[in-house]
Amino acid sequence: MTHHALSGLCALALLLPAACTQFPALDSRTTPEMLAAEYPALVPVDPLLAQATAGQINADQTENSMNARVAGLQARAARLRGSVLTGSEKQRLGEGLQ
Repeated sequence: MTHHALSGLCALALLLPAACTQFPALDSRTTPEMLAAEYPALVPVDPLLAQATAGQINADQTENSMNARVAGLQARAARLRGSVLTGSEKQRLGEGLQ
């Protein structure tokens, strides 16, 4: 025999016992309630798909609203960094401290 034929026979001899194994008893997992239950109602798929896509996030809209919010917060932060007192108030305060 050639080397390839002998390799094929060895592989077949190793796989044959695996092919004869018993399948697990899957039917024993069903309960009597499951067996007595009615089949679910068949419904059109279009309303289900519309409901599934209704909860999705629109990436472009979300990005635009987040960018607008970031710009608003940055503008607010810039206003808060500015001076709280006007020029005349600073002068009066400076004179009062002397």
